[in-house]
Amino acid sequence: MSATERDESTPRAVSAVSMRDLLAACAAAHTISTPPRLPDPETLPRESHREAA
Repeated sequence: MSATERDESTPRAVSAVSMRDLLAACAAAHTISTPPRLPDPETLPRESHREAA
């Protein structure tokens, strides 16, 4: 069997979704399913210590 005969006998799947749409959907799903990160404690403004009256 030649390479062309083998390629013709193998049915190809036709996708109704473009690669761009598929990648965009995956990126959106990843963004939605990832919980928000906690802020870095070093970057938070520190509250100044107030003396009691």
